[in-house]
Amino acid sequence: MLDALQNADEALGDALVRFCKESAHGDGYATVVARHEGGVKGKRLLGLLVAAGARKEQVPDLKRDDAKINFVMQQFERQQRSVSPQAAQELVAVLGGRTGELAAMCGQLCFDFDENPIDIDRVDQYLTANPQVTGFAVADKALAGRSAEAIVAMRSAIEQGVDPIAMIGALAMKLRAIAKASAVRAGTISRAEAKTNPWVLNNAMRQLGGWDSPGLGRCIDMLAWADEQCKTNGGDPDYALERCIELIGGKGRW
Repeated sequence: MLDALQNADEALGDALVRFCKESAHGDGYATVVARHEGGVKGKRLLGLLVAAGARKEQVPDLKRDDAKINFVMQQFERQQRSVSPQAAQELVAVLGGRTGELAAMCGQLCFDFDENPIDIDRVDQYLTANPQVTGFAVADKALAGRSAEAIVAMRSAIEQGVDPIAMIGALAMKLRAIAKASAVRAGTISRAEAKTNPWVLNNAMRQLGGWDSPGLGRCIDMLAWADEQCKTNGGDPDYALERCIELIGGKGRW
């Protein structure tokens, strides 16, 4: 594995090109994976390597949640299959930080189940062994106004070993989508400017009832405070998370 190919000097570049040419006409050669960070630097070397027989794989940028959801959809499309928006969102919520595992899970779901699309029940069936999925379930209960159920689920998750910050992340992901949906409905931004997967945005639109801008602002501020409690010595993350759930369950009103 060779990182930062864009920084390769001339000697290394020549050696890689020579290796590609020799590998194309013989057996028994090792596989070398070289990672280029993108941009103009080192682009000429990329062209030389491809011309010499190297295979170029474009890796998607998966920094944002909507990009990760699009990645999940593409994984299913490659298998001539589809996945429901809720199922895709849950896969991202649980495995979004581990791209390899996320892709493998998509493939496994397609292999094991014939129904099309794959729905959230099937995803849950595979993820129940992973306590992180509870963070997503807690967020759904809180946003549905079922604060008591959400707090019970949260306490159960913590007993299983789920870090409170993981549940804060799930809540924040949902609230960001609702904030963007609110801005789109108000005409403040367009759907394109929201830069959110259409299915996620449509789902958030359906959850807008009872929310207003001050309430959203209070919830977002509360989540920021809870995040700080998780990262500060002497903080009480469990209590902070409960306060967040109560406020979100009340649409930002105590």
